[in-house]
Amino acid sequence: MAAAESNLPLAEWMVEHRMSAPELADAVNDAVAQLTGRTGSTSERTVFRWLSGENRWPQERQRLALEAVTGRAVTHLGFVPRGKPSENEPALPEEGSDVHRRRFLGAAASTAAAAIPIAPPASARTSHVGTADVIRLRSGIERLVALDDERGGHGLESVALAGAAEALDLQRRSATQRVRQRLFAVATDYTAQAAWSRIDAGQLDGAEAHLERALTLAGLAQDSERAMQVWNLRAMLARQQRNYHEAVAAAQAAQATAVARRSPLHSSLAHARTAVCLAHSGQERPALRHLARAEDTLGKAELEQPKASWIVFYGPAELHSLSAIVHDEVGHPAEAEAASHRALAALAPSYRRNRAHTTARLALAQLHQGDIEQACATSGQIFRIMAGTTLPGRMRQLLGDFQRDLIASAPAAVAHEWTDQYRSEWSAS
Repeated sequence: MAAAESNLPLAEWMVEHRMSAPELADAVNDAVAQLTGRTGSTSERTVFRWLSGENRWPQERQRLALEAVTGRAVTHLGFVPRGKPSENEPALPEEGSDVHRRRFLGAAASTAAAAIPIAPPASARTSHVGTADVIRLRSGIERLVALDDERGGHGLESVALAGAAEALDLQRRSATQRVRQRLFAVATDYTAQAAWSRIDAGQLDGAEAHLERALTLAGLAQDSERAMQVWNLRAMLARQQRNYHEAVAAAQAAQATAVARRSPLHSSLAHARTAVCLAHSGQERPALRHLARAEDTLGKAELEQPKASWIVFYGPAELHSLSAIVHDEVGHPAEAEAASHRALAALAPSYRRNRAHTTARLALAQLHQGDIEQACATSGQIFRIMAGTTLPGRMRQLLGDFQRDLIASAPAAVAHEWTDQYRSEWSAS
């Protein structure tokens, strides 16, 4: 008999959603309970049989539950229908079975389509919270991250805070300890996103309070990755506040987290962030040393593995972009220009805000080399990249830095021409 083939689609979904076999079993049992009124009997061993390919076609209750939990058809999860139903598989009751199926498929569709979590009416709430609720809330985070990539994080604060509030409100209901920790982790994600919304908008007041709350929630979740997420943002906030010593300390705290010690990807980001903060504080040698460490550790990372939504942005393109900042700050504008070009070549099309931000850094690097005409042309691309979208405050500040340096280094006529040419676009953006 041929060996069973592993179910890779199901395994990939579980890795992407950071769900263990016991957690998936719990979620399926919760969904079965909504269908039949009785908790299902799916066990950790059952899930392992699905993953190994030993069981290629679960019972009907389990198939419907899997669709409700994942938002995907079971055939898209790697399951293969048998030629005929198993005689041992208990059938759903004939009476009302179509109603049950519609209820499950409706739940699956709502899970897949969820954009921003909205609390259901009190009358519709059950007394138990399960993994499916965590997945639904995470889908909202993923949509917020996608919006941030496309147009910037500004304007997302209130939605993010609403998501955090819902995750914390669910703590009032019955749940396992594992689910409670996952809800705290999701609340951390939302609260950190609210902080980032203010940072990207250049509205730094209030961001610190969000980050303090997020760090507390990460501790309640006992989640070192969420703690690193918060320290990374804290370093960015302190740098924008020009509190460079605190920025370095926050970046070093990110390095000290357990996830940064075990994951090359997270370690690389922590070292790159430290390098940026050190460069702004005028410490050239340590900055370049940490930048080299970031490059070395990124080379050891398994970039194709699924990642948490908050760190999906980090990879070769982002490291090149951060390298450009470091080199420009320590007085190496030619290296900064080269790094910016590498970043733009590697950036995925979906990262529109990051492309505009890197283009602004490229313009600054060109300006700092005295290539004024090219720098002015490059800076104009920012408005075309972000056409139809309000420029985030952080990007406006970067353009303000460009204008200030242009006035200081270019003939007055050139600076005035640039200001006149882009004033209308600046006002419209």
